[in-house]
Amino acid sequence: MRVRFAPSPTGYLHIGGLRTALYNFLLARKHGGTFVLRVEDTDRTRFVEDAEADILSSLTWAGIQFDEGPGLNGGYGPYRQSERSTRYAEVANHLIEHEKAYIAFDSSEEIDALKERLRTPENPSPRYDHETRLSMSNSLTMSSEDVARKVAAGEEYVVRLLVTPGSQIKFTDVIRGEVEFDSATVDDQVLVKSDGLPTYHLANIVDDHDMAITHVIRGEEWLPSTPKHVLLYQAMGWDVPQMAHLPLILSPTGGKLSKRNADKQGIPVSVSQYREAGYEAHALVNFLAMLGWNPGDDREVFSMEELIEAFSLERVGQSGVQFDLQKLEWFNEHWLRSRSDSDIADELETSIQDTFSDVSREHLVEAVALMKDRLSFASDLLEAEYLFRRPSSYDEKSVAKRWKDDSPVVLAAFADSLESVDEWTLDKLEEALQTFVEIHEMGMGKIMFPIRLALSGQPSGPGLYEMMALFGKDETIARFRACNDALA
Repeated sequence: MRVRFAPSPTGYLHIGGLRTALYNFLLARKHGGTFVLRVEDTDRTRFVEDAEADILSSLTWAGIQFDEGPGLNGGYGPYRQSERSTRYAEVANHLIEHEKAYIAFDSSEEIDALKERLRTPENPSPRYDHETRLSMSNSLTMSSEDVARKVAAGEEYVVRLLVTPGSQIKFTDVIRGEVEFDSATVDDQVLVKSDGLPTYHLANIVDDHDMAITHVIRGEEWLPSTPKHVLLYQAMGWDVPQMAHLPLILSPTGGKLSKRNADKQGIPVSVSQYREAGYEAHALVNFLAMLGWNPGDDREVFSMEELIEAFSLERVGQSGVQFDLQKLEWFNEHWLRSRSDSDIADELETSIQDTFSDVSREHLVEAVALMKDRLSFASDLLEAEYLFRRPSSYDEKSVAKRWKDDSPVVLAAFADSLESVDEWTLDKLEEALQTFVEIHEMGMGKIMFPIRLALSGQPSGPGLYEMMALFGKDETIARFRACNDALA
């Protein structure tokens, strides 16, 4: 088995592209096959300089390693289409010589005029095909001498696929079953552009053949193009790979998850945006795996190794699947909590020191342990400033509602009682508070809010004893006294 992921460096890696890469990778790994990365960079008008680097780094971040590709030659390279021009020209010439393709000199204005002339309510999008090509300027309507003269004179031309009407184009899609198109519905697709570069359609089938690709797994949007590809395979006498077209990823409100509607709904579309937002790679991979595929049971959480073992194309659905950002955040929280406190501390250490300075490693690890179950992203820890510096303000609404006239007296008395606590452990702190409320004959609620407010400046947060243990005896007592001074 040989599969490939073939992104175009016309932008940063899209979230849908990562899912396509993931499914190819999982299938290859499960069956001991080869996963090829091919960069389809023939669209020079939309080329983005650092897009290839983004694609490579995004795949690495997601844990998707290719076996062959740029910088990793497996004997089928080169793996950038811009480096394979000679091969495409060779195939194009073969097709022309065997009357499977032809040269067309029509200008864009002439093609627009054709479409305008033939446009009707019944045919709103006329095509360059078997019904119209004989009225155009091409090698089918001109003598070979005229064609040679125009080519020699440097006139621009394209190479088009010669589609014969009256036949059925059939193939079996692993996901969709038997698929059939009437050749009369297929246009004479451009194979080589006027700049001499191949279109996706020609380069795609040449590369898949030359790289011995056995399974083509790609998005549903490429399904209408597949008849053209099948015709090209047949024209060259090549075997057609096994096809599988993945369901569309839909926005939460319906329709394809395009950049425009994703932006409106606050959904990142590029993998780099998820990285920058602090998503866990495991979480994004787990989420995307479930976006169109199901394991056949109730499981949702999978490591990469478990995905490889469980994955199959037969369990990929046909219907589009809605992107659920809340579900992704649920996955992110799960995978974040599966990490060790020390590992998360390693990730945050530089940011914490830059923001707060003089935070000990031990304190940071303990802060992570205290907050991990409350975090959606590792970086959320930086928002809990009270863990690393004494509060400089106190939640005004909570103070107005719950800070009573006797709160300063109660808090000061508790601070005094803590001076005699020798062992600063959770058990001893709990014992100290229980003893305090019993001696003063008060309910626990009377003292808990002042304590929490003094420690964090907030009305809610992690456990009181855990916070006191984290801050230590001197800092805890100092926070109690500082709160009283601020709210006096």
